Amino acid sequence: MTELERLVYDWNRDGRAARADYRAVELDDETLRDGLQAPSVRNPPLAVKKRLLHLMDQLGIDSADIGLPGASEQARRSIVELARETTKLRTLRPNCAVRTHPADIQGAIEASVEAGVAIESCAFIGSSPIRRFAEDWSLDVMLKSVETSVTTLVRAQLPVMFVTEDTTRADPETLVKLYETAIGCGARRICASDTVGHATPEGVRNLLAFIRDEVVRGRDVKVDYHGHNDRGLGTINALAATALADRVHGCALGIGERVGNTSMDQLLVNLHLWGLIDRDLTPLVEYVSLVSEHCGIPIPPNYPALGSDAFRTATGVHAAAVIKALRKGDRALADRVYSAVPASLLGREQRIEVGPMSGESNVVFWLEQHGYDVTRERIDRIFTAAKASDRLLTDDQLRELAGG
Repeated sequence: MTELERLVYDWNRDGRAARADYRAVELDDETLRDGLQAPSVRNPPLAVKKRLLHLMDQLGIDSADIGLPGASEQARRSIVELARETTKLRTLRPNCAVRTHPADIQGAIEASVEAGVAIESCAFIGSSPIRRFAEDWSLDVMLKSVETSVTTLVRAQLPVMFVTEDTTRADPETLVKLYETAIGCGARRICASDTVGHATPEGVRNLLAFIRDEVVRGRDVKVDYHGHNDRGLGTINALAATALADRVHGCALGIGERVGNTSMDQLLVNLHLWGLIDRDLTPLVEYVSLVSEHCGIPIPPNYPALGSDAFRTATGVHAAAVIKALRKGDRALADRVYSAVPASLLGREQRIEVGPMSGESNVVFWLEQHGYDVTRERIDRIFTAAKASDRLLTDDQLRELAGG
């Protein structure tokens, strides 16, 4: 334990109550498929998608969903190009989503052949009673569709993950039949999906424990978890899933269908802070910036770790503590004294601002940092203007006040 760690009592690790056994797991990035299903996003250019794959690889993400070949010929061509791009990467490998429908299955096979890459096929079908009722599906027809699809993909020598949509609202009996059929036909991964963001952390643990105990039963079959954020539980549910799943899915900035998926960037930050991964997370800044710019999704100022306000403060008592740490010449202390996420983890810095909630120390620090002599007259002029303002003073306003 470092000296700085001894200065923080961590109730997250207190041990008085049972805690989730979070683990380092594989990560699958859904930004370029499920993420692009968000109603408000734009489809980014191919060059941007390729750059995102490189950033995912730098971040230690293991795989990426690069599209739905059954969506269109354009989508299939993009998948081919992106699959080829993954051959330039260190570890990240491609997969694609396919319905258990002959046209999708054939599209996945053709894309893999053309790319010269064995793209993992993620074959999905709805599993909950409410979905089956709405679609007028019979279980026998569903099982036959799963059998045909998985068998065809396996014969084409493609790795297969079988995905049940809406797993968190599906009955155990149906899930066992669907998974057993897929595994019997050669699927070596199965995926539980919280498609409508229904689950709580307890629900995720219960479901994955059931899958481990009643479906996998020690066989060489890996388990994935794919979560949505409709109840605002996307990140915590994904963290809960790491206790039992082999791979967890997410998207940059949590984009995706309706209100989105698990946030991959938040998941990575939390896995690092929990001590489960040790990797360079500075590429997250470019990763989320590219998605924001090219998908047309503004990053809220208060977005965790990567929003513009994440490491800014103008509140007097908060700023004073940060300033005292900076005056000690201790960047690590300044990063942690009023922040749970170190700015340096992301290649960012703490920023001290001046506004109506500021103290004199904010003004003094700003003057020092910008090369002004700290005089009583300057302090009073800026401090008076700050207290009369309804928002933070801009650097231009501060320079004007300091220069008078």
